[in-house]
Amino acid sequence: MADDTIFHKIIRREIPADIVYEDEHLIAVRDISPQAPVHVLFVPKESFATLNDVPSSQAEVVGRLAVAAARYAKSEGFAEDGYRIVMNCNAHGGQTVFQIHLHLLAGAPLGHFGTA
Repeated sequence: MADDTIFHKIIRREIPADIVYEDEHLIAVRDISPQAPVHVLFVPKESFATLNDVPSSQAEVVGRLAVAAARYAKSEGFAEDGYRIVMNCNAHGGQTVFQIHLHLLAGAPLGHFGTA
């Protein structure tokens, strides 16, 4: 079932999660296997399995995730030090839960992927 991922269950409050932010469009929870001191997942309440499934007419869904992550970084006091946001897409991109979500990683210097 497309709407039966762990994120959908969290949104429906069927399983517990450490929710750090929620509004009518999205929910943000601490990752249960953090890859950095701060690792929060921002998940839209609309169902899209992968980034490829978001139609251009609904691009604001992705924008809301990014803006919510930036606001969270500011509210928690680490925006100026820096943070990383990541969206994985499909298996080769590292996606393991097929509901789009944005990872916010922060709290320590993060490694580099090539040059920036």
